[in-house]
Amino acid sequence: MSSEIKVFLTALLPISELRGAIPLGFALNLSLPKIIIFSILGNLFPIPFILILLKPVSKKLRRFPLWRKFFEWLFKRTERKAKIVERWEFWGLVIFVGIPLPMTGAWTGAVAGSLLGMSFPKAMLAISLGVFLAALIVTGIILSGRVIII
Repeated sequence: MSSEIKVFLTALLPISELRGAIPLGFALNLSLPKIIIFSILGNLFPIPFILILLKPVSKKLRRFPLWRKFFEWLFKRTERKAKIVERWEFWGLVIFVGIPLPMTGAWTGAVAGSLLGMSFPKAMLAISLGVFLAALIVTGIILSGRVIII
């Protein structure tokens, strides 16, 4: 598997997202443009699917006890984490996704945007801006020589 695909797939995952993909790209000696491009593309790839499918899929799956528990947990956790999104809406979502802290990335941002009923274009734009911001912050931290904790 190529280094670019490894970075893309790492950014695609809900826990690591680009906070894990960018350091991986540096560890794999990829060029900075490749690191940024594959990290951002990987991080954004699942977001349209989450925004479009979360509500209808969760509605159908909640009929089953195991899935009902999962979605209740997911939605409660997201609501607790996403108070800034509730208050500031678009810019809150940008900040929520953009500040690279644990459990505040694009995946959780997409769930928050969906739960708050944001339109697809508005949520997608806010999440995209947040991902770009997170990429700048994580890259800046790495280039400054500081240790990054994911």
